[in-house]
Amino acid sequence: MHEFCLLFALLAREFPGIVIAEEVKWKDSIQSSNAVVNLAGLPISTRWSPEIKKEIKDSRIRVTSKVVDLINKSPQEAQPAVLVSATAVGYYGTSETQIFDESSPSGSDYLAEVCREWEATAFTVNKDVRLALVRIGVVLGKDGGALAKMIPMFKMFAGGPLGSGQQWFSWIHLDDIVNLIYEALVNPSYKGVINGTAPNPVRLAEMCNQLGDVLGRPSWLPVPDFALKAVLGEGATVVLEGQRVVPAKAKELGFRFKYPYVKDALKTIL
Repeated sequence: MHEFCLLFALLAREFPGIVIAEEVKWKDSIQSSNAVVNLAGLPISTRWSPEIKKEIKDSRIRVTSKVVDLINKSPQEAQPAVLVSATAVGYYGTSETQIFDESSPSGSDYLAEVCREWEATAFTVNKDVRLALVRIGVVLGKDGGALAKMIPMFKMFAGGPLGSGQQWFSWIHLDDIVNLIYEALVNPSYKGVINGTAPNPVRLAEMCNQLGDVLGRPSWLPVPDFALKAVLGEGATVVLEGQRVVPAKAKELGFRFKYPYVKDALKTIL
């Protein structure tokens, strides 16, 4: 039986059955926990003004730094045994041809820079604490995320790929990322960097075709690059450029994906 305590800086919703700890209570909450999961970060699918870019970085690094600092300053007998800290596949940069696994180098764009700093901050945790860094792809679930923005367009018969549709889409079903994080909490073999993506990434055009099939709607109306750039500015790179990321470490550790194929994942969600 596990008890959960949610640490938050800005609470956007309630979580029934879970204890909520405001930032001033983080120290006590961390010191009374066996493990910590850090998923903090402002969503990136928005227009990137200089202020938003700063907040994207700060929301990840500031919270991670505080969590790590509180762990490191805890008495040894009160330290959590495990820190599972989120990062993202943006670490790798973008490519239409390269396949990225955990051994691949980092990219050179803005998101890669953010991820490098994010991970470097987590790596400063006390060496007695087992650290698992999960580089998460696009999470597919019923509430929020990428699908919440795509489904309404398809239901209005206005769905289609963004840009060329040839960019890679490294996704994971919500159930699988939850299970992967749980395994990282309880299995001592899970340490270091682990890609949180399904084993079969797809190009965005295929993702849209599969979504259309499941919804019974065509995927026929592509959104051109210039339209996305007009709305999102530099933030359009998140959807116009992608990366083909594979979960080599998770497969090596024997993790079993419930939804290795995107169509099966979409059927369970929709």
